Amino acid sequence: MTQLAVGRMSVCTGVAVLALVSSRPVQAEDAADLAKKLSNPVAALISVPVQLNYDQDIGPRDGGDRWTLNVQPVVPIALNDDWNLISRTVLPIVSQDDVFPGAGSQFGTGDTVQSLFFSPKEPSASGWIWGAGPALLLPTGSDDLLTADKWGGGPTFVVLKQQGPVTYGLLANHIWSFAGDSARDDLSNTFVQPFLSYTTPDAWTFGINTESSYDWEGDRWTVPINGTVSKVTQVGSQLLSVGGGLRYWAEAPDSGPSGLGFRLFVTFLFPKK
Repeated sequence: MTQLAVGRMSVCTGVAVLALVSSRPVQAEDAADLAKKLSNPVAALISVPVQLNYDQDIGPRDGGDRWTLNVQPVVPIALNDDWNLISRTVLPIVSQDDVFPGAGSQFGTGDTVQSLFFSPKEPSASGWIWGAGPALLLPTGSDDLLTADKWGGGPTFVVLKQQGPVTYGLLANHIWSFAGDSARDDLSNTFVQPFLSYTTPDAWTFGINTESSYDWEGDRWTVPINGTVSKVTQVGSQLLSVGGGLRYWAEAPDSGPSGLGFRLFVTFLFPKK
């Protein structure tokens, strides 16, 4: 790991610890309710997750590493008395080194995924919560090695159930490329994210998921398994969820990461008053 990478990790870890140490507790009942809403991708809650991921052993010689800071604002919009539109955006900011021999270092934005979910405001009679709509791939990458340089789109959906402290469900999308640089490979990718979490009465959440994807053009899976723990808390007047976890790469292409990675995150919460 480079000295720069160690420095970034230390700064981000320090910020997370500072947030926990200097925080004052929000009401336990309200905090637990917010924590459960965060486990629901289509909850009517404005939030801005900022998620730092570190992965290593990238490339055919396992010599590369990558830091990815995902900025992921979630904005619910009430359409009428029965339906919400949930906007979920993922904008990655990437710093990577030696992802293949001779590649050097790159820093900048990656491609953005914009999802829109039309979701009923109330669960079904059997308690299921769901949402569906379009997902768009926007070629916002600032470097040739940080972008697919393709416009893409396709369907996305989420279905979940919350029973007491437990939340379980599945989020998925499929994106085909339809425009962009003709010299770059076409895209046909399926993303599948089964998830399971448990929230305690004092607003700790323990979760496990996979963020798996299948590349139909290249006929290959990428399967990271993530285990996380988080806590809803308060710093001044700002409500936050602060957490982290480990990632194990169960399956990846030869050029992808391997072994263990980690994740740190802070989610800024803006509940309706």
